Amino acid sequence: MNQNQENRVILHVDMNAFFASIEQKANPFLREKPVLVVADSRRRSVVMTASYPARKFGVKTGMNLYEAKKFCPQAIVVEGNAEKYLDSTRKLVNILESFTDQVEIFSCDEAFLDVTHSLKFFAKDGVSLAKMVQEKIKTLLGLSSSIGVAPNKLLAKLASEKKKPNGLTVILPEEIEKILAETPVDELCGIGDKIKRKLNQLGIRSCKDLGDMELGKLQNYFGFWGNILKRMGQGKDESRVRRITEQETVKSIGHSTTFPKDTANMEILQSFLRLLSEKVAVRLRKGRYQGLTVVLTLRYKDFTTFTRQVQRKEPTDDGYEIFATSLVILKKTQPFLQPIRLLGISVSSLIRETSQGFLFETMRQRKKVNSAMDEINQKFGFFSLKPLRLNYAQQFGILDPPIPPTHHTF
Repeated sequence: MNQNQENRVILHVDMNAFFASIEQKANPFLREKPVLVVADSRRRSVVMTASYPARKFGVKTGMNLYEAKKFCPQAIVVEGNAEKYLDSTRKLVNILESFTDQVEIFSCDEAFLDVTHSLKFFAKDGVSLAKMVQEKIKTLLGLSSSIGVAPNKLLAKLASEKKKPNGLTVILPEEIEKILAETPVDELCGIGDKIKRKLNQLGIRSCKDLGDMELGKLQNYFGFWGNILKRMGQGKDESRVRRITEQETVKSIGHSTTFPKDTANMEILQSFLRLLSEKVAVRLRKGRYQGLTVVLTLRYKDFTTFTRQVQRKEPTDDGYEIFATSLVILKKTQPFLQPIRLLGISVSSLIRETSQGFLFETMRQRKKVNSAMDEINQKFGFFSLKPLRLNYAQQFGILDPPIPPTHHTF
């Protein structure tokens, strides 16, 4: 880590049980009680947030409501109010921006602050400034927060998770090596259960193990992401805290999957291809993008990688059209040289969607269907409504819920 990075002071602010805390503040009866905030208490739903008394019984965010009630039968179920939470988020942002103009909203209840140049105006060090931020949030919003202080975003996020609720943890440059040696690898933001299992298979348990692992081995298992993983294990992260007004240019949107078992079965490949196409389409529509170029990636059993692309005449954000285009490429690759280990699809040559992007009635109707499907899936869970062909892929256990936004996505 270079000297410039060591001199940065980054805060990660994480609001504690945000939605539940807002409900408890509004209704004193709910305070100190196990509270579950859900999208719709009358239907099959999932827990958006659980208060800390509920978490003591094992209830977790994202858990099915029926399952959560088995863990904590006495829990009080409250229907969420999106407008109320957004209003609190807006007020939170105003508080954070009173300390620095370098504020990056990570989610509705999390944010990064670069306070490197703010210290001379507010406090002698990052810990003192973090206490000021916590106190102002408590005074103006009546809510508690946990804050991590570190030289970069990755470590600040790690630090904020150490003590909850109402915690404050600092990671100093000289402490990084010791802390990483004691930290399980899956505590790093961006390393979920699937990545953890693969790392464990390589004998990697701690962050230090990851940082010390031979780069070539990581690249064999994770490709390009092996480089990023190794740097994460070393606690390195040069990414800037990006203001709300800053927009990264998105060059492509894609998804890939590694099969449980290498295969050359065309029926299996087509089912996975359809699934990946729908996942890409959902992300395109969420970002209001359409793309002209469809790229298919195959990785064979020996890790040889094959990539081909097709330029469409019209841009699209439709899952079936992406699937149909990529299927043409897939069929042209037959017969396959070896069983296939990994299948991936991406869409590039992106343009922002305009209101006149669909000139034909059939395309307008399809867009209405896609929008309705997105709304239903957002409310009731990813792929609650899905194309029939994806039932085949579901048998393989790959219709996982979408991963919440993370610092790195694999």
